[in-house]
Amino acid sequence: MTPATLLAAGLAAEKKSAEVTDWAARLGWLVGLALFVALVYWLMREGWKWRGTLQGDLPELPSAPDDPGPARLSMSGRYHGSTTAGQWLDRIVAHGLGTRSRVELTLTDAGLDVVRPGATDFFVPAAQLREARLDKGIAGKVLTEGGLLVVTWAHGERLIDSGFRSDHAAEHNEWVDAINSMIDNNSTEGAER
Repeated sequence: MTPATLLAAGLAAEKKSAEVTDWAARLGWLVGLALFVALVYWLMREGWKWRGTLQGDLPELPSAPDDPGPARLSMSGRYHGSTTAGQWLDRIVAHGLGTRSRVELTLTDAGLDVVRPGATDFFVPAAQLREARLDKGIAGKVLTEGGLLVVTWAHGERLIDSGFRSDHAAEHNEWVDAINSMIDNNSTEGAER
């Protein structure tokens, strides 16, 4: 072996990490970090509950009628939440509307039935539907342009935007056309009466 390799081997053999001697300080930092993370999660939870309290004036969500009629369209996908209409960052959390979940949507002549396994189901009567459009985002979810089906509906004194994404995004245009034609038909019938 050459002197350079002997020197390198000797230096490599001498290198080793320093032994940890202050276990109490390390455990203290670890416990402190865990407490800080727990505090942040607790504050987030309290903020969510506070937002729900502020939205306490929102009436209970309607449930589907016993016989809503035949289905015009049905879709499975994801429910991404509801916001105040036109304000895509103002999430509504009252009555479980802020809970993301899987969804089964069914459009009938009676309205829009939103069935969410593990979360509160609700029904939007046809007379309460205001608009359907394709958008790119809603509170907490941003997609490509037109990747989200947003349905605007009236509930109590508020207009609400609810965001849905189908398992098959090509269905979104059909849903927008069907809901908007249904709204146009309802407003035309109301004007004739």
